[in-house]
Amino acid sequence: MQKLNLNQISEALNDLPGWTFTNDTIHKNLSFDTYMDGIDFVSQLAVKAEEHNHHPDLTVGWCKVGVTFTTHDSGGITANDITMAKEVERLLG
Repeated sequence: MQKLNLNQISEALNDLPGWTFTNDTIHKNLSFDTYMDGIDFVSQLAVKAEEHNHHPDLTVGWCKVGVTFTTHDSGGITANDITMAKEVERLLG
């Protein structure tokens, strides 16, 4: 899959509040009311990642989850990463 250029990434992130682009990744930190709410979210995201065959790097802390996407084979951000960021937003409601 073709890597997106900086303008394409910036345009896509305009529709994804809270997402940032750094070091060829897009990232968002999420907060939850309870630890288990965060774990439940991670489980839901794992199902979506399997459906799309595109998996995030996740960090889990107390009531917090960090989600990072990149396409390693392309060396940066592709449409798959943007699609998965949109899936995250849908899961968050």
